[in-house]
Amino acid sequence: MNRRDFIKRSTFFSSAYVIPKSGNLGDFETSNSDPVVISTWDHGLKANKAAWEILAAGGDSIDAVEQGVRVVESDPNIRTVGMGGYPDRDGTVTLDACIMNYESNCGSVAFLTDIVNPISVARKVMEETPHVMLVGQGAKKFALKKGFKETNLLTDLSREEWNSWKDSSKYESIINIENHDTIGSLALSGEGRLAGACTTSGSAYKMHGRVGDSPIIGAGLFLDNNVGAAAATGLGEVVLKSSGSAMVVEAMRNGATPQDACENVILRILKMNKTVENLQVGFIALDKRGNIGAFSIKKGFNYALSNQKEGHLLLPAKYSEKC
Repeated sequence: MNRRDFIKRSTFFSSAYVIPKSGNLGDFETSNSDPVVISTWDHGLKANKAAWEILAAGGDSIDAVEQGVRVVESDPNIRTVGMGGYPDRDGTVTLDACIMNYESNCGSVAFLTDIVNPISVARKVMEETPHVMLVGQGAKKFALKKGFKETNLLTDLSREEWNSWKDSSKYESIINIENHDTIGSLALSGEGRLAGACTTSGSAYKMHGRVGDSPIIGAGLFLDNNVGAAAATGLGEVVLKSSGSAMVVEAMRNGATPQDACENVILRILKMNKTVENLQVGFIALDKRGNIGAFSIKKGFNYALSNQKEGHLLLPAKYSEKC
């Protein structure tokens, strides 16, 4: 059994222990659903608008999330994703991304250099290899073989700021309470098919070789079409330690609303960490019926919502009042 089949089959059998309230086991498609897409941060609005064009035309959710986050990856003015992202301490921009569809197929790339759109490389891994994840030079070699162009991702602005940072060479994990960070996107198509994407350039001035939660299925992104989907943003190490997105989906499987599921996992993270002074983590969630949720440790996390009823909205997420 290859890794992709293992993940797919594991998702199916885990569902068998608790049949979700939202549908029957194995019922991957729900007809006459209202399309919806939800994405992290203010740059999620740009992603949503591109994704919504696909959903509104009856397109598939996997195409919607891929094309949506590609817009963000390709924008050099968004400093934490794709082109123009902050480099590591050696001055190299390294990218992480993963994608997942309603059948629990998934693909991922990590520590990828010189490729503008890692989310599309991740999809190629999902669809055209027997693997789930490729990393580093192997991921780059694969991307070039598939026709992606080699591009210098370090813009003049990022280089100037990196040179200034080298004066102190002090690494501090920046608490992301402003409108920037990983772009995570979740979509539900009119056919009731969920999909998710997550992509980032990671922490600014991280150690060379560091990989966070964003390309890890179950941490930065997870979905089960019987239940719902979730994506994470914030300090990747903390999300990794909690298997955050998978836990949000499991909470929904056991009857929690998307909002309650996000809140439950954030409260669990708070209990796991002795201090949260410089810690920010947020989750978005979408269930198979189109209900949404979002919650973060600290104030400042916002997310974009697009649907037929309300159009394109940027909304502040609720946050823990314990901080």
